[in-house]
Amino acid sequence: MTFENERLSIVAAARSLFARGLTHGSTGNLSVRVGDRVLVTPTGSSLGTVEAADLSLIDLTGAHVGGPKPSKEAFLHAALLRARPDAQAVVHTHSTYAAAVSCMDGLDRDDALPPLTAYFAMRVGRLPLLPYYAPGDAALGPAAEEKARTHRALLLSNHGPIVAGASLGAALDAVEELEETAKLFLLLRGVPTRPLTPEQRAALGG
Repeated sequence: MTFENERLSIVAAARSLFARGLTHGSTGNLSVRVGDRVLVTPTGSSLGTVEAADLSLIDLTGAHVGGPKPSKEAFLHAALLRARPDAQAVVHTHSTYAAAVSCMDGLDRDDALPPLTAYFAMRVGRLPLLPYYAPGDAALGPAAEEKARTHRALLLSNHGPIVAGASLGAALDAVEELEETAKLFLLLRGVPTRPLTPEQRAALGG
């Protein structure tokens, strides 16, 4: 696809996330790989109002190479794309239920959410919980890059989810599935549950 088509796809995805309440205010950011460059939403922008001309351009080191100043978390997008050569897009939100889970104590740091549904196992897989880093802290980059080599989705402590996908659509599907599973997890707390077995999960690639 051309840069212009990718810009329009990012704007449409951003508006959809905002309209459905998966982001709020100026939170959340999206990126799409185009060759050896990455289009990413700019700093301080709302996904509900961002325009195609507002998008920033970075390289795979995270360096700003064109357009407005990128999101302060652009380095994180670059880290996931370096770790996953098969990935073409990254979506990061502060969606309510996933962010709530990221604040909980006692989670399994290697597998923060149980595989309550087949779609979570297929679209998200195992979800590691990364330690807390302040927003924009570049030290998060190496930690995220290491985990992303073996996981397509990460949960950032006291922050929210970030997902890499083979396409922007796949990344959007995965981050939405993650949010819905976080909602189920919170709704079912204190209730006996029956997650997928390890065998069922493995059969789905999760």
